[in-house]
Amino acid sequence: MNSSRRDFIRQTALLGAGAALPLRFLHAQPANRALVGIQLYSVRADMKADPAGTLQKLAAMGYRYVEHANYVNRKFYGYSPVDFKKLLQDLGMEMRSGHTVMGKEHWDSGKKDFTDSWKYTVEDAAIVGQEYVISPWLDNSMRKTADDLKRYMDVFNASGRLCQKWNMKFGYHNHDFEFTEKMGNGTLYEAILENTDPELVIQQLDTGNMHGTGTEAFGVIKKYPGRFLSLHIKDEIAAAGKGEMGHAFESTLLGKGVVPVKDILAFCATTGTRHIIVEQESYQQVQPLETCRLNLQTLQSWGY
Repeated sequence: MNSSRRDFIRQTALLGAGAALPLRFLHAQPANRALVGIQLYSVRADMKADPAGTLQKLAAMGYRYVEHANYVNRKFYGYSPVDFKKLLQDLGMEMRSGHTVMGKEHWDSGKKDFTDSWKYTVEDAAIVGQEYVISPWLDNSMRKTADDLKRYMDVFNASGRLCQKWNMKFGYHNHDFEFTEKMGNGTLYEAILENTDPELVIQQLDTGNMHGTGTEAFGVIKKYPGRFLSLHIKDEIAAAGKGEMGHAFESTLLGKGVVPVKDILAFCATTGTRHIIVEQESYQQVQPLETCRLNLQTLQSWGY
């Protein structure tokens, strides 16, 4: 894609956002305060059945920002980037970040360049209004050895440079294996952080996924201050049966589990975190949409 087309799309997206949003939303996020959003995977079944109706219910609860977990064939939940952005804007909402796995198929090692599919991923993220393009997985084939990881972290940095051209940042979202697998003298996650440029690759720390690995969020955030521009805020309880991804724990309502979420948020307010994303994947027989309402209510009671 040539630069003139890229600049045209970027300018059009920015102008469209300004024209469509009421004044109160243009000034809804103070520069020194993180926005609060909802990861739409929390309501994955609802979004599959009725995306527009589900978003309307989330907006009525008070959510103004969403993060997607569904981008297929250049569409978000079945909508083109332009149409999905309009759907959100009509509800007074924005999508500042999203999850799309960047895999080996997105990088042409012979050409040392991204394939068109990843270039379109970044372009569509810009059109819909994202700040962060976040990959939420690292395939085992990319982390077998330190050399494998280093080569793919170079691709992470390259994705960061690609996103910069669209005034966005590339990011990575952890699960649990990053803290249980060793790489060199430390954990895989430490190797990821040490081999990515902070100016190019942000980290979205998931406070729940890492629970039970022997590494807790506080220690990581304190060791690498300023790296976590986005947080997935998730509380955890012991799973009654087999938990998420076969773990001993599963996510629960904020403030009801064992993760010191409130304290983590207070600390991250001093380290530059810009996005606070609510996610709950297990529900303990509460309806998914109701967990979204209760979690937002809890965050508001904490001053967010």
